[in-house]
Amino acid sequence: MENSFQIFRTFSIKEEALRLQSLLSNRNIKAESGDNIPSADVTFVNSTIHHQYEVRIQPSDFERAENILLEDIDIQSIDKSHYLFQFTNEELYDILLKPDEWNALDYKLAQHILIQSGQKIDSTLLDNLKSQRLADLAQPEKNQTLWILSGYLFAFGGGFLGLIIGSILRTAKKTLPNGERIYAYSKSDRKHGINILTIAIICTPIFFYFNFLKGI
Repeated sequence: MENSFQIFRTFSIKEEALRLQSLLSNRNIKAESGDNIPSADVTFVNSTIHHQYEVRIQPSDFERAENILLEDIDIQSIDKSHYLFQFTNEELYDILLKPDEWNALDYKLAQHILIQSGQKIDSTLLDNLKSQRLADLAQPEKNQTLWILSGYLFAFGGGFLGLIIGSILRTAKKTLPNGERIYAYSKSDRKHGINILTIAIICTPIFFYFNFLKGI
């Protein structure tokens, strides 16, 4: 379901995820936390080096949750030694354009520093920058030629990788900062994914028959 819970923030420390979950829950936003830890690390059994803790909410609550994070920040308490005070105006504007790459504190502090330096930062500008960013992120992933060629090669060869590549190209989605879920690849690439998947479904059992079952 498209209205199911989606990842809103990830943390390396469990307590930070629980703190955010509590903050959102107290503001009447349904939130759940958990980890994306595999049952065993592929390199080190039971390793915790790649552990990430997720806070998930419904996509329709993304914007309100972002606003809650911003409201929870006390800019006046930020020490002048914070690294953003060393940023140029151009670098600070880049934070405003790409808030999804920064945390809520950096986003709000960047606005504060720019305003203090005489720059005009208002809701209209911020909304325009958000719209521009969403439009940029909504663009399909480019340069899938190698994946497509590899997919056809594995599909005709009867390999399981053809099934995997075809399925990824056909169904992969990404979540925008506003919670919207869209296809990661272009319509043309998704058609290739369907073709690759179809060929792989036909060729894989044939491949196994002639290579493993025929002689039995």
